[in-house]
Amino acid sequence: MSTPMTEPFRFKLTDEQRQIVGTVRDLTQSEFKQHGLAYMNGAFPWENIRRLADIGVLGMAVPQAYGGSEFAVFDTALVLEEIAKGCYVTAMAVLGEVGVQTRIIATYAPEPIKRRLLPAVCRGECILAICMTEPQAGTDVANYVTNTVVRGTTLRLKGVKTLCSRAEEAGAFVVFTRINGTPGRDGIGCVLVEKGTPGLVLSGKFHTMGGEYLHEVRFEDCELPAENLLLAEDGFKKLISAFNTQRCLNPSISLGLAEGAFDEALRYARERAAFGRPIGEFQGMRWKLADMYNEIEASRGLLYRACATANPFPDPLLAAQAKVYCNEMSLRVTSEAVQIFGGYGFTDEYLVSRLYRGARYGSLGGGTSETLRDLIGKRLMASTDLTDGILGLSDF
Repeated sequence: MSTPMTEPFRFKLTDEQRQIVGTVRDLTQSEFKQHGLAYMNGAFPWENIRRLADIGVLGMAVPQAYGGSEFAVFDTALVLEEIAKGCYVTAMAVLGEVGVQTRIIATYAPEPIKRRLLPAVCRGECILAICMTEPQAGTDVANYVTNTVVRGTTLRLKGVKTLCSRAEEAGAFVVFTRINGTPGRDGIGCVLVEKGTPGLVLSGKFHTMGGEYLHEVRFEDCELPAENLLLAEDGFKKLISAFNTQRCLNPSISLGLAEGAFDEALRYARERAAFGRPIGEFQGMRWKLADMYNEIEASRGLLYRACATANPFPDPLLAAQAKVYCNEMSLRVTSEAVQIFGGYGFTDEYLVSRLYRGARYGSLGGGTSETLRDLIGKRLMASTDLTDGILGLSDF
C-alpha cells in the first residue's frame, strides 16, 4: 500500500519570481498597454525594448558570464505572459531576444561570438532574428534547400528564407541551413549571419494582422568565417531540442493574451450597463466569463508543468501539449472578449481587438497545431505503457 501524502501539493511562486513579475506587470500596465495601438502599423517598439533592457529582461536567456541573468524557462515564460497582457507586438519582440536564437548562441556558439553578441542582446543593442521557413518548406525541414558549403576557414551560404520576424531591426540572423548539400534532416545545421554581410538582402515585406512585419531574406552567396557555423554534426537533433523552449515561450504569449482579454472583459462586464444593470449580472455573460477563466487556468497548468521540465530544454511531449492547448484556448478566449465588448470590441482602439488578432499567430509559429498533434499521437502510440497509463508518459 502506498504511503499517504502528509502535506497537500501547493504551487507557489518564489519571492524573487513575484518581484520580477510584479515589476514587469507595472511597466506593462502603466506604459506598454496604453501605447500598443502605435505599433499596429509595423513600427518596432524600441522604447519598450529599452525599458525592458534596463530592468534585465532581455538577458533572461544569457549566461551571467556575458551580462545576463540566465533565468529558467519557467521564469522567462512568466515574464512574457505579463508583457503579452498589454502589448502583443512588444511580447513578440522580446521573444526574439529570450527565445531559441539566443539560447542557440549561448549554448553552441564559439566563445568570440558569445562575447561579441550576448552582452549587446542584454543591453537591447542587438536584435536577433531566426530564419527557418523557406518559400517551399516550413515544417518540412527535410526539404530545405538553403545550403552552406564549408571550405577550409570560410563558409558560403546561399538560399532564401521567408516570414522572418524582426529582420529590419536585426543585428544578427540565426539561419537553419543544409550543410554541404547533405540530404534530409541529417543535413540540417545552423549558421550565424551578421548585419552588413555582403550578399544579405531583405527582398520582401509582409504586414501581419498582429501588427508587425515579416520579411523575406535572401543569402546571395554570403561568405562567412568558419566560426559562424554554430551547428553541423547532429545539428537537427540539437536544434529541435532547443526549439522545445520556443514551444513553451510561444504559448506563454498566448496565455498572456487570453488573460489580458479576460481582465478587460471582466472590467467591462462590471461597468457596462444594459436594461438597468451591469451586463455581468446576466447569466449568459457570467457563463462566458466562467468558461474563459476555466480555460485560462487549464492552460496555465499545462504550460507551467512543461516549463518546469526544462533541463536545459523542456520535455518535447509536454511542450507540444502546452503549445497546442494554449494557442487554441487563446483564440477562443480573446474571441469571447470581443463578443462581450460588442461593437467596440471590433475597433482598433480597444485592447481586446488587438489581443484577438495577436492570438491568431500562436498556432502558426513554432510548429503548427497539426504538426504537434501528430507528434503527440506518435508519442502516445509508441510510449504509452498500458499498465501505468498516462502517468508513465512523463513527469507529473
